[in-house]
Amino acid sequence: MADLRAFENTLIYGCDYNPEQWPESVWQEDMALMKRAGVNLVSIAIFGWARLEPEEGVYEFAWLDRIMDMLHQHGIKANLATATASSPAWFALKYPESLPVDKNGVRLGVGSRQQYSPASPIYREKASQLVRQLALRYKNHPALAMWHINNEYGCHIFESFSEETVCAFRNWLHHKYATLDALNEAWGTAFWSQTYYEWAEIQAPAAMPTFYNPSQYLDWRRFSSDMLQECMQMEVDLLREITPEVPVTTNYIGINKHLDQWKMSEIEDVVSIDIYPDPASPSAAIECAAQGDVARSLKQNQPWILMEQAPNQVQWRTLNHTKRPGQMRLWSYQLLARGARGIMYFQWRQSKAGAEKYHSGMVPHDGTDSRTWREIETLGNELKRLPDFCHDPVKAEVAIVLDWNSWWGLEQGSHPHADLNLMELVAQFYAPLHQQNITVQFVRPSDDLSPYRLVCIPNLYLVKEEDARNIETYVQNGGRVVMSYFSGIVNEHDHVYLGGYPAPFRKMLGLKVEEWLALSKEEKRPLENGWSAEQWIDVIRLEGAQAVTTHAADYYAGLPAITTHAFGAGRADYLGVKLPVEQMGLYLKTVLDELQIQPALQVPAGIEVVSRETTVFVLNHHPQTMTIDLPEHKKDLLSGKDVAGQVELPAYGVLILQ
Repeated sequence: MADLRAFENTLIYGCDYNPEQWPESVWQEDMALMKRAGVNLVSIAIFGWARLEPEEGVYEFAWLDRIMDMLHQHGIKANLATATASSPAWFALKYPESLPVDKNGVRLGVGSRQQYSPASPIYREKASQLVRQLALRYKNHPALAMWHINNEYGCHIFESFSEETVCAFRNWLHHKYATLDALNEAWGTAFWSQTYYEWAEIQAPAAMPTFYNPSQYLDWRRFSSDMLQECMQMEVDLLREITPEVPVTTNYIGINKHLDQWKMSEIEDVVSIDIYPDPASPSAAIECAAQGDVARSLKQNQPWILMEQAPNQVQWRTLNHTKRPGQMRLWSYQLLARGARGIMYFQWRQSKAGAEKYHSGMVPHDGTDSRTWREIETLGNELKRLPDFCHDPVKAEVAIVLDWNSWWGLEQGSHPHADLNLMELVAQFYAPLHQQNITVQFVRPSDDLSPYRLVCIPNLYLVKEEDARNIETYVQNGGRVVMSYFSGIVNEHDHVYLGGYPAPFRKMLGLKVEEWLALSKEEKRPLENGWSAEQWIDVIRLEGAQAVTTHAADYYAGLPAITTHAFGAGRADYLGVKLPVEQMGLYLKTVLDELQIQPALQVPAGIEVVSRETTVFVLNHHPQTMTIDLPEHKKDLLSGKDVAGQVELPAYGVLILQ
């Protein structure tokens, strides 16, 4: 695979650049300001299709030629977009079959973005023609450093119920199952008289009288993700044919439920992600860190790029809070600490028209005489003085299992509890670990788990038999697992494993779950150690495991709530309840202490510490100065000074210790 050779010893600093929104008289000023701010990479032409192809088959590249040449003259590299993220109005009106259709049969209109159905043959045909034209024209341009494929796949359109898409769904199913007998078995169609006798009888799970078939819906989610991946693969194949040495990326919009980001990341060279924490949210720092850890994990600890963040406000929330002075810098360093090799923004110059005109830009509406610009310029020039950290790997002894198929299976209707949300369950583990400054790697259930001393499984509702055995083998060989409730319930077709829950893990866990209790938001049930259960309770019978704590009330009083089981050379813990996050932190602390997993530094709450091979990042998330104790002399790469003992860290301040 191609790599980012243009930035081998340099951190990336840049933005989305949309010169087509501005008169050419502004472009020269842009170049000068970019140099002043330390910008060395810009993403261009992301929404340029209408400008590049104003009518079918007629391409106009002169404006992009001038921009590419100007970037090169000023020492700025281009992350050149394929411009396929939004088709032009002429295309949508000439080929209305390309437009997406919602589950109620309404064909969506023109005038927004992502107005295409991912499975549309004509969209793919015209998109491929545009990509080929771009690749042939700019393959030897000295400014070209990377290809930016599409934009935020699945952000708005992650499925379509058009007739073309339904036909593609049938073909996808035919390829997967080969026969209708196999499909009927996998979907359990004997239920509710759903048996199919012709492929043409199969429809998409659009609006229905009541619950849809959960196995069908699971395949629909897989298919819809695959359609977006096929669009991406088409572009990757074209670009690698014409420019094999130029790396390719696409930018995910955070941790996107609608895309299997494990699969999509396999076909790109560099993972990129857009992260937009709410400055007013008390969990913003945790959410930001988690998304950064996922981005790093998607290609097994390889460096990644923060492709978009807001210089200040966004425009799409109900209430769009301003970032406080220093907050943007702090979160940028937080993500560098977690493996990013590039910090970029949406966008360079704040738009004066359109739906994003109140989304902040590096150059705000009031220009360079602004706090936003001063912080942008300061950070860019600060980063120029730092080494590239990409060869300094992030250290993680703890893993969290994240699986998209299980995510899709868990969050369906007709379950014991309608409010089970995977990312909330992940946060139950991630937040306490983050607060204790334990860095996490995300993994698939099929991955090699042996590098990790602790593997946390917040939920694995759906699990393949071979993946269950992989987890079991990890424990048997000396690993430690902490698994939470409603895991190991169904196979890959969403069929229940019979013989007692959770059948694939009963031997490893040493228990059987007889039944579940779903609790309302207001309910809390006492445990004998003074803790409490909320949302969910498993009624557990021990089969070799030991109770860590038991229930203190109701008909299940005295039965285990949390268990631990020695299995082979390792140990498996099971949480049969949801604990409040503070109690979850206490529980995880006992496990970490048993395993002697410790953070790189002992610091006050609200100070984040991330350890890499040769550097330690220390980040103050408080709006006031905090004091930390450094037991040894360290060099701070930001100030160039040696620091030790009692060190004052200003509000939103950062140390990079080496």
